[in-house]
Amino acid sequence: MASSSCRQNLRSIRKREDIVVAKVGFIGLGIMGQPMAGHLIDAGHQLSLFSRSVPAALASRGKVCRNGKEVAESSDIIIVMVPDTPDVEKVLFSKDGVAEGLSKGKIVVDMS
Repeated sequence: MASSSCRQNLRSIRKREDIVVAKVGFIGLGIMGQPMAGHLIDAGHQLSLFSRSVPAALASRGKVCRNGKEVAESSDIIIVMVPDTPDVEKVLFSKDGVAEGLSKGKIVVDMS
């Protein structure tokens, strides 16, 4: 649970008009990824989502994608949160993976 000072800071941040909304892709919506993606949506960012199963609570608030390529095409920042190195490799470099949808200036963050 966030402390009262933390909640106050979040409220004041949300009131600011100079906040930049990012187009974020999030791949891997498990135990760690789901709440992180939810916090990004709550902060006002536009999320493109891909996972083996996208929780309904997130699917209704973000764009559900068919694969990593689609996530990369619709995002400026792509966050990957999957269990292990072979999973990262598959998400990034398999057919229709993130690498196929990347273009200049996009950022990939591996948080696995």
